[in-house]
Amino acid sequence: MQSLVDTHEARSTSDISGTRSEGSTMSGYATVYLRLALGTAFLSAVADRFGVWGPPGMPLVAWGNFHNFLLYTAKLNPWFPASWTPEVGWIATLCEGAFGIALVLGFRTRLAALLSGLMSVAFALAMTLTLGIKAPLNYSVFTASAASFLLACMGVSPFSLDSLLAKRSVALSGSSAALPRPSR
Repeated sequence: MQSLVDTHEARSTSDISGTRSEGSTMSGYATVYLRLALGTAFLSAVADRFGVWGPPGMPLVAWGNFHNFLLYTAKLNPWFPASWTPEVGWIATLCEGAFGIALVLGFRTRLAALLSGLMSVAFALAMTLTLGIKAPLNYSVFTASAASFLLACMGVSPFSLDSLLAKRSVALSGSSAALPRPSR
């Protein structure tokens, strides 16, 4: 049994030369899928607030317009004064949009994932306190939060701006070693 664990660990890490093994490659593709799933979910929710998926009342449309979203925001946040509802709604919308774009592009992925995880757990707790535990469970809000936190723990994923920037940084630091140093 121990040899199976050792074999799995050996497969899931990079070797000394920096090449990725089979398990590590699978982990990389899983992070791409996780980034895209979370990012598009956030962007889809934002799109719904602006009627992209259809008007209110259409099947599978949660809000259909920003006014209905603000009514829902007020319902989930009864501890805030009513005058704060537009600001809370816009902050949530801007955060979800920014996190969605960052996750889809793979830009500052770990930070975007951490912050989106915190935002999602706050949303899940607000839903639990105002609507009961069934609502965040039905909409997988705790799952999205946990997935965000897991993504925040992962390394740089392939097919991301983070990956391109890391390669560029290595290339630039490698080429600077070959440049002559100025004399004093």
